[in-house]
Amino acid sequence: MAIVLKTASGIDKMRKAGRISANALKVAGEALEPGITTKEIDNIARKYIESQGAKPNFLGLYGFPATACISINEEVIHGIPSHDRVIKEGDIVSIDLGAEIDGYNGDNAATFAVGHISDEAQRLIDTTRESLYEGLKYAVAGNRVGDISHAVQVYCEERGYGIVREYTGHGVGRKLHEDPSIPNYGTPGKGARLLPGMTIAVEPMVTEGSYAIRQLSNGWTVVTEDGKLAAHFENSVAITKDGDCLILTTPDI
Repeated sequence: MAIVLKTASGIDKMRKAGRISANALKVAGEALEPGITTKEIDNIARKYIESQGAKPNFLGLYGFPATACISINEEVIHGIPSHDRVIKEGDIVSIDLGAEIDGYNGDNAATFAVGHISDEAQRLIDTTRESLYEGLKYAVAGNRVGDISHAVQVYCEERGYGIVREYTGHGVGRKLHEDPSIPNYGTPGKGARLLPGMTIAVEPMVTEGSYAIRQLSNGWTVVTEDGKLAAHFENSVAITKDGDCLILTTPDI
């Protein structure tokens, strides 16, 4: 494992990349409405990122064909935008995207409600969002990755939800995916030590039922095995020497 600690200058550049990423996520989320296609949402996100002088860092990564992963209802992650996929009233839509500028990357995700959704879907969204912030309470220097992981797991499982095992958060910096992995389940006191200058992406992927998943034949999209709903939230953060973590993916528009 090769964890790269960032300088103050590097973190400043990551804040710039994170701001653009967060703004793109906000713009894409606000564009969601019944009748729009996932490809149209993807185009909106790409246009914003490029207007800021940045580049979409998902586009072409490992062969992924779009700016954003757009995943609907039972889709957990890696939904491929399409002109044929139309958003409907009552859908929940997870958007995961990032931007690279000045050699540094931002990465963030959120799940959005389209119109009126069920109470059950809203509880899943709320729990997933809150589990991210429960985990970030432990993203402080001196703790270990397992402290974050355990906090996310306990928050969700106590409320009856599943935590995806096969996919995790990660380090982020000059590369979109760096060490260490940040699982959403685990044991406190285990895993890599959190040090000032570490920059990581914490991203709970939470299911309404079983945490079992499968990948579709397109080789990308991951869905719940039982067909129940899933939600996904993510922030990129920096571990600071002053205590609380610094959220890098904060919108300013």
